[in-house]
Amino acid sequence: MHQTPTAHRIDPATGAMSHAAGQYEKRLRDLAGIYGDAGAFDRATAAEGDRIVYRVHDVRPAAKHGDLIFGTTFMEPGRIGDEFYMTRGHIHATANRPETYYGESGQGVMLLETPEGETEVIEIGPRTLVYVPPMWIHRSVNTGSEPLVMSFCYPSDSGQDYEIIARAGGMAKRIVADGEGWAAIDNPDYRPRDAEEIARVYATTD
Repeated sequence: MHQTPTAHRIDPATGAMSHAAGQYEKRLRDLAGIYGDAGAFDRATAAEGDRIVYRVHDVRPAAKHGDLIFGTTFMEPGRIGDEFYMTRGHIHATANRPETYYGESGQGVMLLETPEGETEVIEIGPRTLVYVPPMWIHRSVNTGSEPLVMSFCYPSDSGQDYEIIARAGGMAKRIVADGEGWAAIDNPDYRPRDAEEIARVYATTD
């Protein structure tokens, strides 16, 4: 049986997407462990732990090979210490699955990292499409003073592995405020992955 074609309108100011089937949000208190300044994080959560940092709307037609998941991410502006608000970040559980992100409004960066620790940072804003190739860990960061809104699309059978970042003490770089802009600095807590873990990532393909 054929699936029914659909159309979805995206509000570039709010990230709301018509006919979205799912929605989830991450509040500040949900993001423990991803920021370098633990003291600043504790103070922020004590004051406004319920604050929504980002919200996702999505559509998941079928969780099978050959279909797509698509949706939007809305991320508030803000900082924890010098570090900008960001998503948890992930690599796809089936690691050879790619993803695209399209900037709807606001300004940010996509922080990307290979299992071996090679880093790329790509700016994203309105009418900018970022391609995340297979095998890349990725995280979105709002470097602007307004909400960052992006639409995304990836294969339905990708899955997400969030713990690959936690096991390494974070990503190799952190995105921090630098005068009027941003800078990518070394993460002193980063622990390079050993050959065994890297091999496990490359084995999660089909």
